[in-house]
Amino acid sequence: MKKRIVLLLLTVLCLVNYFQNNTIDQDPYLISDYSRLRPVKVTRVAQGREEQQLQEILQEARKKHLTVSIAGQRHSQGGHTYYKDSIVVDMRSYNRILSFDPMKKIIRIQAGATWKDVQDYINPFGLAVKTMQSQNIFTIGGSISVNAHGRDIHNGSLIKSVESFRLLTADGRILNVSRTENKELFPLVIGGYGLLGIILDVTLKLTDNEMYKLAIDEMDVSSYSTYFKEQVKADPDIHMHIARISVAPESFLKEMYAINYVLERNAPLKGNDQLKTREEGVIPTKLMFNLSRSFGWGKNALWSMQKSHFEGQEGKLITRNNAMRSESEFMEFREAGSNDVLQEYFIPVQEFEGFVDDFRTVLKAENLNLLNITVRYVNHDEESTLSYAKDDMFALVCLFNVPLSEQGQNKVRKGIQKVLDRVIEHNGTYYLPYIAYPRLDQFQSAYPKYSEFFQKKEQYDPDHLFMNYFYMDYKGD
Repeated sequence: MKKRIVLLLLTVLCLVNYFQNNTIDQDPYLISDYSRLRPVKVTRVAQGREEQQLQEILQEARKKHLTVSIAGQRHSQGGHTYYKDSIVVDMRSYNRILSFDPMKKIIRIQAGATWKDVQDYINPFGLAVKTMQSQNIFTIGGSISVNAHGRDIHNGSLIKSVESFRLLTADGRILNVSRTENKELFPLVIGGYGLLGIILDVTLKLTDNEMYKLAIDEMDVSSYSTYFKEQVKADPDIHMHIARISVAPESFLKEMYAINYVLERNAPLKGNDQLKTREEGVIPTKLMFNLSRSFGWGKNALWSMQKSHFEGQEGKLITRNNAMRSESEFMEFREAGSNDVLQEYFIPVQEFEGFVDDFRTVLKAENLNLLNITVRYVNHDEESTLSYAKDDMFALVCLFNVPLSEQGQNKVRKGIQKVLDRVIEHNGTYYLPYIAYPRLDQFQSAYPKYSEFFQKKEQYDPDHLFMNYFYMDYKGD
Protein backbone atom coordinates (compact mmCIF):
# COMPACT_ATOMS: atom_id res chain seq x y z
CA MET A 1 0.00 0.00 0.00
CA LYS A 2 2.81 2.41 0.94
CA LYS A 3 4.60 1.67 -2.36
CA ARG A 4 1.42 2.46 -4.32
CA ILE A 5 1.04 5.81 -2.54
CA VAL A 6 4.65 6.74 -3.33
CA LEU A 7 4.13 5.82 -6.99
CA LEU A 8 0.92 7.85 -7.10
CA LEU A 9 2.62 10.91 -5.61
CA LEU A 10 5.50 10.60 -8.07
CA THR A 11 3.04 10.38 -10.96
CA VAL A 12 1.18 13.50 -9.79
CA LEU A 13 4.48 15.39 -9.38
CA CYS A 14 5.59 14.33 -12.86
CA LEU A 15 2.30 15.40 -14.42
CA VAL A 16 2.44 18.82 -12.75
CA ASN A 17 6.03 19.23 -13.92
CA TYR A 18 5.11 18.20 -17.47
CA PHE A 19 2.13 20.49 -17.89
CA GLN A 20 3.93 23.46 -16.33
CA ASN A 21 6.78 23.01 -18.79
CA ASN A 22 4.78 22.15 -21.89
CA THR A 23 4.72 25.71 -23.21
CA ILE A 24 6.04 27.24 -26.38
CA ASP A 25 8.25 30.34 -26.38
CA GLN A 26 8.91 30.62 -30.13
CA ASP A 27 7.42 33.41 -32.24
CA PRO A 28 4.76 31.72 -34.42
CA TYR A 29 5.54 34.09 -37.30
CA LEU A 30 9.14 32.92 -37.52
CA ILE A 31 10.52 29.55 -38.52
CA SER A 32 13.13 27.43 -36.77
CA ASP A 33 13.85 23.74 -36.24
CA TYR A 34 13.61 21.59 -33.14
CA SER A 35 16.35 23.58 -31.40
CA ARG A 36 14.15 26.74 -31.24
CA LEU A 37 17.34 28.74 -31.73
CA ARG A 38 17.92 31.31 -34.47
CA PRO A 39 14.27 31.74 -35.58
CA VAL A 40 14.00 33.75 -38.79
CA LYS A 41 11.43 35.02 -41.25
CA VAL A 42 11.25 33.05 -44.49
CA THR A 43 9.55 34.04 -47.73
CA ARG A 44 7.20 31.06 -47.55
CA VAL A 45 6.94 27.35 -46.94
CA ALA A 46 6.03 25.43 -50.11
CA GLN A 47 4.68 21.88 -49.98
CA GLY A 48 6.47 19.59 -52.42
CA ARG A 49 3.95 17.86 -54.72
CA GLU A 50 5.24 17.14 -58.24
CA GLU A 51 8.53 17.31 -60.11
CA GLN A 52 7.41 20.14 -62.38
CA GLN A 53 6.16 22.15 -59.39
CA LEU A 54 9.53 21.72 -57.66
CA GLN A 55 11.31 22.86 -60.81
CA GLU A 56 9.04 25.91 -60.92
CA ILE A 57 9.93 26.75 -57.32
CA LEU A 58 13.61 26.80 -58.26
CA GLN A 59 12.85 28.96 -61.29
CA GLU A 60 10.94 31.42 -59.11
CA ALA A 61 13.78 31.55 -56.57
CA ARG A 62 16.37 32.25 -59.27
CA LYS A 63 14.19 34.93 -60.85
CA LYS A 64 13.55 36.68 -57.52
CA HIS A 65 17.12 36.17 -56.22
CA LEU A 66 15.89 34.04 -53.33
CA THR A 67 17.43 30.96 -51.79
CA VAL A 68 15.87 27.52 -51.26
CA SER A 69 16.07 25.31 -48.18
CA ILE A 70 14.82 21.73 -47.97
CA ALA A 71 12.92 20.34 -45.00
CA GLY A 72 11.45 17.02 -43.89
CA GLN A 73 10.59 16.47 -40.24
CA ARG A 74 12.99 19.32 -39.29
CA HIS A 75 14.68 17.43 -36.47
CA SER A 76 18.11 18.62 -37.54
CA GLN A 77 18.98 21.22 -34.95
CA GLY A 78 21.58 23.49 -36.54
CA GLY A 79 19.57 25.45 -39.09
CA HIS A 80 20.05 22.84 -41.81
CA THR A 81 16.45 23.09 -43.07
CA TYR A 82 15.85 26.83 -43.43
CA TYR A 83 17.50 30.19 -44.10
CA LYS A 84 16.43 33.82 -43.75
CA ASP A 85 14.07 34.99 -46.52
CA SER A 86 14.34 31.61 -48.25
CA ILE A 87 11.65 29.45 -49.80
CA VAL A 88 11.47 26.39 -47.57
CA VAL A 89 10.41 23.30 -49.51
CA ASP A 90 8.55 20.93 -47.18
CA MET A 91 8.96 17.50 -48.77
CA ARG A 92 6.68 15.53 -46.46
CA SER A 93 3.79 15.53 -48.92
CA TYR A 94 6.08 14.15 -51.64
CA ASN A 95 5.80 10.62 -50.30
CA ARG A 96 4.65 7.98 -52.79
CA ILE A 97 6.13 4.51 -53.21
CA LEU A 98 7.08 4.31 -56.90
CA SER A 99 8.17 0.71 -57.39
CA PHE A 100 8.98 -2.41 -55.40
CA ASP A 101 10.67 -5.69 -56.36
CA PRO A 102 10.46 -8.14 -53.45
CA MET A 103 12.55 -10.76 -55.26
CA LYS A 104 15.45 -8.35 -55.81
CA LYS A 105 14.81 -6.70 -52.41
CA ILE A 106 14.66 -3.22 -53.92
CA ILE A 107 12.24 -0.35 -53.30
CA ARG A 108 12.02 3.07 -54.95
CA ILE A 109 10.30 5.72 -52.89
CA GLN A 110 9.85 9.49 -52.92
CA ALA A 111 12.04 11.44 -50.53
CA GLY A 112 9.26 12.77 -48.31
CA ALA A 113 8.05 9.30 -47.29
CA THR A 114 8.99 8.08 -43.82
CA TRP A 115 10.65 4.87 -42.72
CA LYS A 116 7.27 3.87 -41.30
CA ASP A 117 5.83 4.09 -44.81
CA VAL A 118 8.55 1.75 -46.04
CA GLN A 119 8.13 -0.71 -43.18
CA ASP A 120 4.34 -0.84 -43.55
CA TYR A 121 4.74 -1.59 -47.25
CA ILE A 122 7.48 -4.24 -47.15
CA ASN A 123 6.62 -6.11 -43.93
CA PRO A 124 4.01 -8.40 -45.58
CA PHE A 125 6.74 -9.57 -47.97
CA GLY A 126 9.10 -10.64 -45.18
CA LEU A 127 11.51 -7.79 -45.85
CA ALA A 128 13.09 -5.10 -43.68
CA VAL A 129 15.27 -2.00 -43.86
CA LYS A 130 19.05 -2.43 -43.61
CA THR A 131 19.91 0.84 -41.85
CA MET A 132 17.82 3.63 -40.32
CA GLN A 133 17.53 5.61 -37.11
CA SER A 134 15.91 4.05 -34.04
CA GLN A 135 12.73 6.01 -34.72
CA ASN A 136 10.82 5.45 -37.95
CA ILE A 137 9.27 8.93 -38.10
CA PHE A 138 12.00 10.52 -40.24
CA THR A 139 11.81 11.10 -43.98
CA ILE A 140 13.93 9.07 -46.37
CA GLY A 141 15.39 12.21 -47.96
CA GLY A 142 16.25 13.69 -44.59
CA SER A 143 17.95 10.50 -43.42
CA ILE A 144 20.02 10.35 -46.59
CA SER A 145 20.97 14.01 -46.26
CA VAL A 146 22.46 13.28 -42.82
CA ASN A 147 23.76 9.80 -43.78
CA ALA A 148 21.97 8.26 -40.79
CA HIS A 149 23.03 5.17 -38.88
CA GLY A 150 21.28 2.82 -36.45
CA ARG A 151 21.46 -0.43 -34.47
CA ASP A 152 22.61 -2.78 -37.24
CA ILE A 153 26.28 -3.65 -36.67
CA HIS A 154 27.01 -5.05 -40.14
CA ASN A 155 25.49 -2.63 -42.65
CA GLY A 156 27.14 0.57 -41.44
CA SER A 157 25.88 4.05 -42.29
CA LEU A 158 22.92 4.59 -44.61
CA ILE A 159 25.03 5.24 -47.72
CA LYS A 160 25.66 1.47 -47.99
CA SER A 161 21.93 0.82 -48.42
CA VAL A 162 21.43 3.37 -51.19
CA GLU A 163 21.57 2.04 -54.74
CA SER A 164 20.67 5.31 -56.48
CA PHE A 165 18.61 8.49 -56.26
CA ARG A 166 17.31 11.23 -58.52
CA LEU A 167 18.42 14.78 -57.80
CA LEU A 168 16.91 18.12 -58.85
CA THR A 169 19.94 20.39 -59.24
CA ALA A 170 20.30 24.16 -59.02
CA ASP A 171 20.11 24.57 -62.80
CA GLY A 172 16.76 22.74 -62.92
CA ARG A 173 18.01 19.44 -64.30
CA ILE A 174 16.94 16.08 -62.89
CA LEU A 175 19.89 13.69 -62.68
CA ASN A 176 20.09 9.97 -61.99
CA VAL A 177 22.82 9.56 -59.37
CA SER A 178 24.49 6.28 -58.43
CA ARG A 179 27.96 4.83 -58.02
CA THR A 180 28.24 4.63 -61.82
CA GLU A 181 26.03 7.50 -63.11
CA ASN A 182 26.85 11.10 -62.13
CA LYS A 183 28.95 9.29 -59.57
CA GLU A 184 30.76 12.39 -58.28
CA LEU A 185 27.50 13.59 -56.72
CA PHE A 186 26.76 10.33 -54.91
CA PRO A 187 29.11 10.83 -51.91
CA LEU A 188 28.51 14.58 -51.88
CA VAL A 189 24.72 14.46 -51.58
CA ILE A 190 24.55 11.57 -49.09
CA GLY A 191 25.54 13.37 -45.92
CA GLY A 192 25.47 16.69 -47.78
CA TYR A 193 22.67 18.38 -45.80
CA GLY A 194 20.61 19.56 -48.77
CA LEU A 195 23.26 21.86 -50.20
CA LEU A 196 23.56 20.30 -53.66
CA GLY A 197 19.95 19.80 -54.70
CA ILE A 198 16.57 18.31 -53.87
CA ILE A 199 16.53 14.52 -53.53
CA LEU A 200 13.39 13.46 -55.41
CA ASP A 201 13.29 9.71 -54.90
CA VAL A 202 15.60 6.98 -53.69
CA THR A 203 16.20 3.34 -54.60
CA LEU A 204 17.06 1.38 -51.46
CA LYS A 205 18.45 -2.10 -50.96
CA LEU A 206 16.44 -4.11 -48.42
CA THR A 207 17.17 -7.19 -46.33
CA ASP A 208 15.18 -10.05 -44.79
CA ASN A 209 12.94 -9.50 -41.81
CA GLU A 210 14.21 -11.79 -39.07
CA MET A 211 13.34 -13.05 -35.61
CA TYR A 212 15.68 -12.00 -32.84
CA LYS A 213 16.00 -13.04 -29.22
CA LEU A 214 17.09 -10.26 -26.87
CA ALA A 215 20.23 -10.87 -24.80
CA ILE A 216 20.99 -8.35 -22.05
CA ASP A 217 24.39 -7.86 -20.42
CA GLU A 218 25.47 -5.54 -17.61
CA MET A 219 29.03 -4.23 -17.36
CA ASP A 220 31.29 -1.35 -16.40
CA VAL A 221 32.33 1.21 -19.00
CA SER A 222 35.90 -0.03 -18.67
CA SER A 223 34.89 -3.48 -19.95
CA TYR A 224 32.72 -2.45 -22.88
CA SER A 225 35.23 -2.28 -25.75
CA THR A 226 36.63 -5.73 -25.01
CA TYR A 227 33.13 -7.11 -24.48
CA PHE A 228 31.97 -5.71 -27.81
CA LYS A 229 34.92 -7.01 -29.81
CA GLU A 230 35.00 -10.48 -28.21
CA GLN A 231 31.33 -11.22 -27.55
CA VAL A 232 29.29 -9.05 -29.91
CA LYS A 233 31.22 -8.35 -33.12
CA ALA A 234 32.72 -11.86 -33.07
CA ASP A 235 29.29 -13.51 -32.89
CA PRO A 236 27.77 -13.81 -36.40
CA ASP A 237 24.31 -14.35 -34.93
CA ILE A 238 24.20 -10.91 -33.30
CA HIS A 239 22.80 -8.65 -36.00
CA MET A 240 21.87 -5.55 -34.01
CA HIS A 241 23.16 -3.91 -30.83
CA ILE A 242 22.58 -0.89 -28.63
CA ALA A 243 23.89 0.07 -25.18
CA ARG A 244 22.96 2.59 -22.53
CA ILE A 245 25.26 4.30 -20.06
CA SER A 246 24.07 5.53 -16.68
CA VAL A 247 23.77 9.29 -16.17
CA ALA A 248 22.58 8.80 -12.59
CA PRO A 249 24.79 10.59 -10.03
CA GLU A 250 25.33 7.32 -8.13
CA SER A 251 26.87 5.59 -11.16
CA PHE A 252 27.63 8.47 -13.51
CA LEU A 253 29.12 7.20 -16.80
CA LYS A 254 30.31 4.01 -15.11
CA GLU A 255 27.52 1.43 -15.37
CA MET A 256 26.25 0.14 -18.72
CA TYR A 257 23.67 -2.20 -20.17
CA ALA A 258 24.05 -3.78 -23.62
CA ILE A 259 21.10 -5.08 -25.61
CA ASN A 260 21.92 -7.62 -28.33
CA TYR A 261 19.54 -8.83 -31.02
CA VAL A 262 20.49 -12.47 -31.59
CA LEU A 263 19.21 -14.32 -34.65
CA GLU A 264 16.59 -16.86 -33.53
CA ARG A 265 16.30 -19.61 -36.12
CA ASN A 266 13.80 -21.76 -34.23
CA ALA A 267 11.02 -19.17 -33.98
CA PRO A 268 8.93 -18.76 -37.16
CA LEU A 269 8.58 -15.28 -38.60
CA LYS A 270 5.07 -16.01 -39.83
CA GLY A 271 2.57 -15.34 -37.06
CA ASN A 272 5.04 -13.20 -35.11
CA ASP A 273 5.55 -10.44 -37.65
CA GLN A 274 2.63 -8.15 -36.87
CA LEU A 275 3.93 -4.60 -36.67
CA LYS A 276 3.60 -3.10 -33.23
CA THR A 277 1.90 0.27 -32.91
CA ARG A 278 2.96 1.31 -29.42
CA GLU A 279 5.77 0.68 -26.98
CA GLU A 280 5.35 -0.74 -23.50
CA GLY A 281 5.95 1.42 -20.46
CA VAL A 282 6.25 4.70 -22.36
CA ILE A 283 4.08 6.86 -20.07
CA PRO A 284 5.76 6.09 -16.69
CA THR A 285 9.19 6.40 -18.31
CA LYS A 286 8.31 9.80 -19.77
CA LEU A 287 6.94 10.99 -16.45
CA MET A 288 10.10 9.97 -14.59
CA PHE A 289 12.24 11.42 -17.39
CA ASN A 290 10.62 14.81 -16.75
CA LEU A 291 11.79 14.68 -13.13
CA SER A 292 15.30 13.64 -14.18
CA ARG A 293 15.75 17.00 -15.92
CA SER A 294 15.65 18.81 -12.59
CA PHE A 295 16.68 16.37 -9.88
CA GLY A 296 19.63 14.06 -9.31
CA TRP A 297 17.38 11.67 -7.40
CA GLY A 298 15.15 11.62 -10.47
CA LYS A 299 18.10 10.42 -12.58
CA ASN A 300 18.90 7.75 -9.98
CA ALA A 301 15.28 6.57 -9.92
CA LEU A 302 15.05 6.57 -13.72
CA TRP A 303 18.23 4.48 -14.07
CA SER A 304 16.88 2.02 -11.52
CA MET A 305 13.64 1.81 -13.51
CA GLN A 306 15.57 1.34 -16.76
CA LYS A 307 17.74 -1.41 -15.29
CA SER A 308 14.62 -3.32 -14.24
CA HIS A 309 13.23 -2.85 -17.72
CA PHE A 310 16.43 -4.07 -19.41
CA GLU A 311 16.60 -7.16 -17.21
CA GLY A 312 12.96 -7.91 -17.96
CA GLN A 313 13.70 -7.97 -21.71
CA GLU A 314 16.06 -10.95 -21.49
CA GLY A 315 14.96 -13.73 -23.86
CA LYS A 316 12.10 -11.82 -25.47
CA LEU A 317 11.48 -12.34 -29.19
CA ILE A 318 11.16 -9.46 -31.61
CA THR A 319 11.25 -9.05 -35.38
CA ARG A 320 13.78 -6.84 -37.12
CA ASN A 321 11.04 -4.49 -38.30
CA ASN A 322 9.67 -4.10 -34.78
CA ALA A 323 13.14 -3.58 -33.33
CA MET A 324 13.49 -0.66 -35.77
CA ARG A 325 10.00 0.72 -35.29
CA SER A 326 9.81 3.10 -32.35
CA GLU A 327 6.86 5.39 -33.11
CA SER A 328 6.97 7.29 -29.83
CA GLU A 329 7.17 11.07 -29.91
CA PHE A 330 10.77 12.03 -30.52
CA MET A 331 12.30 15.05 -28.81
CA GLU A 332 8.95 16.33 -27.61
CA PHE A 333 10.04 18.50 -24.67
CA ARG A 334 8.78 22.10 -24.93
CA GLU A 335 9.69 24.03 -21.78
CA ALA A 336 9.73 27.81 -22.14
CA GLY A 337 13.32 28.98 -21.85
CA SER A 338 15.00 25.59 -22.19
CA ASN A 339 15.11 22.60 -24.48
CA ASP A 340 16.48 19.08 -24.84
CA VAL A 341 19.12 18.93 -27.58
CA LEU A 342 21.24 16.17 -29.06
CA GLN A 343 24.97 15.96 -29.52
CA GLU A 344 26.69 12.87 -30.86
CA TYR A 345 30.32 11.78 -30.71
CA PHE A 346 32.00 9.02 -32.72
CA ILE A 347 34.88 7.40 -30.88
CA PRO A 348 37.17 4.61 -32.19
CA VAL A 349 36.41 1.35 -30.39
CA GLN A 350 39.83 1.18 -28.74
CA GLU A 351 39.51 4.79 -27.44
CA PHE A 352 36.12 4.34 -25.75
CA GLU A 353 37.16 3.94 -22.11
CA GLY A 354 39.66 6.80 -22.20
CA PHE A 355 37.20 9.13 -23.84
CA VAL A 356 34.39 8.37 -21.39
CA ASP A 357 36.74 9.10 -18.49
CA ASP A 358 37.60 12.48 -20.02
CA PHE A 359 33.96 13.10 -20.91
CA ARG A 360 32.91 12.53 -17.30
CA THR A 361 35.52 15.02 -16.07
CA VAL A 362 34.40 17.75 -18.49
CA LEU A 363 30.69 17.22 -17.80
CA LYS A 364 31.21 17.61 -14.07
CA ALA A 365 33.49 20.63 -14.42
CA GLU A 366 31.13 22.41 -16.83
CA ASN A 367 27.96 21.32 -15.02
CA LEU A 368 26.28 20.19 -18.25
CA ASN A 369 22.90 18.54 -17.68
CA LEU A 370 23.22 15.20 -19.50
CA LEU A 371 19.89 13.35 -19.51
CA ASN A 372 20.57 10.24 -21.53
CA ILE A 373 23.35 8.52 -23.43
CA THR A 374 23.08 5.56 -25.78
CA VAL A 375 25.83 3.79 -27.67
CA ARG A 376 25.66 2.36 -31.18
CA TYR A 377 28.33 0.86 -33.42
CA VAL A 378 29.19 2.10 -36.92
CA ASN A 379 31.56 0.29 -39.27
CA HIS A 380 34.45 2.16 -40.84
CA ASP A 381 33.07 3.74 -44.03
CA GLU A 382 34.47 6.86 -45.69
CA GLU A 383 32.47 6.71 -48.92
CA SER A 384 30.52 9.85 -48.03
CA THR A 385 32.62 12.99 -48.46
CA LEU A 386 31.58 14.24 -45.01
CA SER A 387 31.85 10.82 -43.40
CA TYR A 388 31.94 10.54 -39.63
CA ALA A 389 33.08 6.88 -39.61
CA LYS A 390 36.81 7.18 -40.25
CA ASP A 391 37.36 4.03 -38.15
CA ASP A 392 35.20 1.37 -36.54
CA MET A 393 33.41 3.72 -34.16
CA PHE A 394 31.10 3.78 -31.17
CA ALA A 395 28.49 6.50 -31.58
CA LEU A 396 27.64 8.13 -28.24
CA VAL A 397 24.24 9.78 -28.66
CA CYS A 398 23.88 12.35 -25.87
CA LEU A 399 20.72 14.21 -24.86
CA PHE A 400 21.31 17.43 -22.93
CA ASN A 401 18.83 19.80 -21.32
CA VAL A 402 20.03 23.34 -22.08
CA PRO A 403 18.86 26.91 -21.44
CA LEU A 404 17.90 28.93 -24.51
CA SER A 405 19.02 32.33 -23.18
CA GLU A 406 22.07 33.90 -24.77
CA GLN A 407 24.04 33.65 -21.53
CA GLY A 408 22.99 30.03 -21.02
CA GLN A 409 23.82 29.08 -24.61
CA ASN A 410 27.26 30.67 -24.33
CA LYS A 411 27.96 28.53 -21.27
CA VAL A 412 26.76 25.36 -22.99
CA ARG A 413 28.76 26.17 -26.12
CA LYS A 414 31.93 26.58 -24.07
CA GLY A 415 31.32 23.24 -22.35
CA ILE A 416 30.53 21.36 -25.57
CA GLN A 417 33.65 22.77 -27.21
CA LYS A 418 35.71 21.37 -24.32
CA VAL A 419 34.04 17.99 -24.88
CA LEU A 420 34.92 18.20 -28.57
CA ASP A 421 38.54 18.92 -27.75
CA ARG A 422 38.57 15.57 -25.93
CA VAL A 423 36.77 13.89 -28.85
CA ILE A 424 39.45 15.07 -31.28
CA GLU A 425 42.25 14.07 -28.89
CA HIS A 426 40.84 10.53 -28.97
CA ASN A 427 40.76 10.52 -32.81
CA GLY A 428 37.01 10.87 -32.87
CA THR A 429 34.48 12.87 -34.85
CA TYR A 430 31.05 14.30 -34.15
CA TYR A 431 27.70 14.32 -35.96
CA LEU A 432 26.82 17.36 -38.04
CA PRO A 433 22.98 17.56 -37.84
CA TYR A 434 23.01 19.25 -34.46
CA ILE A 435 23.45 22.75 -33.02
CA ALA A 436 26.52 24.62 -34.27
CA TYR A 437 28.39 24.59 -30.96
CA PRO A 438 31.70 23.34 -32.49
CA ARG A 439 34.33 25.88 -33.47
CA LEU A 440 35.35 26.13 -37.12
CA ASP A 441 38.73 24.56 -36.37
CA GLN A 442 37.01 21.63 -34.66
CA PHE A 443 34.80 21.08 -37.69
CA GLN A 444 37.79 21.19 -40.02
CA SER A 445 39.76 18.78 -37.84
CA ALA A 446 36.90 16.27 -37.58
CA TYR A 447 36.02 16.53 -41.30
CA PRO A 448 39.27 16.85 -43.27
CA LYS A 449 37.43 16.68 -46.62
CA TYR A 450 35.49 19.84 -45.81
CA SER A 451 37.40 21.86 -48.41
CA GLU A 452 36.56 19.38 -51.17
CA PHE A 453 32.90 19.40 -50.16
CA PHE A 454 32.55 23.18 -50.27
CA GLN A 455 34.51 23.42 -53.53
CA LYS A 456 32.03 21.01 -55.13
CA LYS A 457 29.18 23.06 -53.70
CA GLU A 458 30.58 26.07 -55.59
CA GLN A 459 30.91 24.00 -58.77
CA TYR A 460 27.38 22.60 -58.76
CA ASP A 461 25.62 25.59 -57.21
CA PRO A 462 27.74 28.70 -57.92
CA ASP A 463 24.88 31.10 -57.20
CA HIS A 464 24.16 29.49 -53.82
CA LEU A 465 20.55 28.71 -54.65
CA PHE A 466 20.45 26.02 -51.95
CA MET A 467 21.28 27.55 -48.61
CA ASN A 468 21.09 26.81 -44.90
CA TYR A 469 22.85 27.84 -41.70
CA PHE A 470 25.15 24.84 -41.66
CA TYR A 471 26.78 26.29 -44.80
CA MET A 472 27.02 29.76 -43.28
CA ASP A 473 28.50 28.50 -40.03
CA TYR A 474 31.15 26.18 -41.41
CA LYS A 475 32.17 27.14 -44.93
CA GLY A 476 34.93 29.32 -43.50
CA ASP A 477 37.07 31.51 -45.76
